[in-house]
Amino acid sequence: MNEITELLSEMSDIAQNPDMRLAACLAEGRKAVGVFPYYVPEEIAYAAGFVPFGIWGMQGSVREAGRYFPAFYCTVARMGLELALSGKIDKLSAVIMPSVCDTLRPFSQNFKSARPDIPMVFLAHPQNRKEDFGIAYTVCEYRRVKAELEGIAGVKITDESLADAICVYNENRAARREFVRLAGLYPSTVSALRRAEVLKSAYFMDKSEHTRLLLRINAALCALPHDPQPGVKVVTSGIIADNANLLDIFDRYGITVAADDVAHESRSFRVDTPIKSGDPLTALARQFSEQSDDPLLYEPDLDRRGRRLVDLVLNCGARGVIFIMMQFCDPEELDYPNIKKTLDRASVPSVMIGYDQQMRDFGQAGTSLEAFSDMLRTRLQ
Repeated sequence: MNEITELLSEMSDIAQNPDMRLAACLAEGRKAVGVFPYYVPEEIAYAAGFVPFGIWGMQGSVREAGRYFPAFYCTVARMGLELALSGKIDKLSAVIMPSVCDTLRPFSQNFKSARPDIPMVFLAHPQNRKEDFGIAYTVCEYRRVKAELEGIAGVKITDESLADAICVYNENRAARREFVRLAGLYPSTVSALRRAEVLKSAYFMDKSEHTRLLLRINAALCALPHDPQPGVKVVTSGIIADNANLLDIFDRYGITVAADDVAHESRSFRVDTPIKSGDPLTALARQFSEQSDDPLLYEPDLDRRGRRLVDLVLNCGARGVIFIMMQFCDPEELDYPNIKKTLDRASVPSVMIGYDQQMRDFGQAGTSLEAFSDMLRTRLQ
């Protein structure tokens, strides 16, 4: 047990102190590239010798970024720009900026205007990503990103280095998926907050290092006896859910996150890159083409994401779904009514709470989650 506690504490420190982690990385003589959310092929940057460093925004108040974004803008973008304007990413060699939604597209131009001194590598994903022409377009975009990163790093990214990077990332995805499964089985050991911090720490670490630590945690969890207090198991869904005040409510009312459909968490690692696809860039493009059930990606089947959530609930033994709705996220809000109907038809209880990265007081959310937890327990009796 002491080993697990120490490892979880180590990853918690990394998740809570990304500034210190970046400083340590640079002190080792390595360079870092900032990665804005999401679906960025980090393997390309990794193959160039960079440590990809996630920029999902911070928690707190928006000050300087208010000059570029109105108050009704998604805080993933507002806080990301606040990080840039506050000087916290000054030592990054570059940033990679995707454009998979109507918020991120203007975000890239505002960033370019606000911080022209930081090289920005723009990435345009296609919405028609599954057809051959969509894959070909993605390959062209990835090839351009590769060329720009080669110029910044002053190195040539070979197919061999890309293939090695793909293996590193696939191993890390597999380890994170296993951790998510085990964390849902041992909530007495892995609290909701610790679970989120372990997953968040991956954004600030060399993926091979993160995998080594995670494999040790997974092995230690597998050696534990059955958890006598499994809690009320739920599936979470949303963009990001890393606020300690919110997750403390989960632990207070015995709510166990058995699985998730959160962009910051499992959505980012549920699809591996096919390593036997020949050209590594094509393999990465195919990995993106296989992404689905995300409100930011085109999906003609409106019920598909809801069915995925029903399957998650059934497969992990959960009793309900908690939607953590990012305020002012139009794609998530537009998806919600169809998902709610699908869950209702399958008799899966759900609750929705509002969230943004400026929130500190979760009193109303706490009341909703306490009532939801009590209702699920009543259904178990």
